[in-house]
Amino acid sequence: MKVLMLNGSSNMKGNTFCALSYIGEQLQKEGIEYEIFQIGGAPVRDCIGCGRCGESGCVFTDDKVNAFVAKAKEADGFIFGTPVYYAHPSGRVLSFLDRVFYSSGNVFAYKPGASVAVARRAGTTASFDVMNKYFGISQMPVAGTTYWNVIHGMRPGEVESDGEGIQTMRNLAKNMAWMMKCFEKGREAGIALPDTEKTVRTNFIRS
Repeated sequence: MKVLMLNGSSNMKGNTFCALSYIGEQLQKEGIEYEIFQIGGAPVRDCIGCGRCGESGCVFTDDKVNAFVAKAKEADGFIFGTPVYYAHPSGRVLSFLDRVFYSSGNVFAYKPGASVAVARRAGTTASFDVMNKYFGISQMPVAGTTYWNVIHGMRPGEVESDGEGIQTMRNLAKNMAWMMKCFEKGREAGIALPDTEKTVRTNFIRS
């Protein structure tokens, strides 16, 4: 089994990367593989609602969205990390994830997910709430931990001083691994996935 993680920071070795690495180290101890996917510093397009997503993914191919979706198809769980900018997730990670989820069909359904927010001081819980909304609309069980999934630091490496934050990351990894192993046992036992009803769209504006 494998967890695909997303570093939503343009700083590829900053505090968000460190937080995900703490999670990854514990996942390995639990027998789970992991990979940290880097958004990097290149521009990321917003979703423009063009409706042209297809079998090959998003119509825009000048960033890493489709590459991430390709890896997501093979992953069993997900953790998305974001730095906090102005009490909110990075705009880049939201643009990236909007297009990932919009263009990927049911790639994420029934696979556990979690998010992590990293800040100097405040805005972590607001950012955490925003990131978690991707899971709820995509039929993804959410892995929790012993506090909100947040860790604190400004300059690269400062999260190493947040002992509670590091412990929270480790406990998140343990809970994610436990959840994934339970799901695997369920599949082996022949427990079927939910028989999800076809979406009925209700328009609130009537002509």
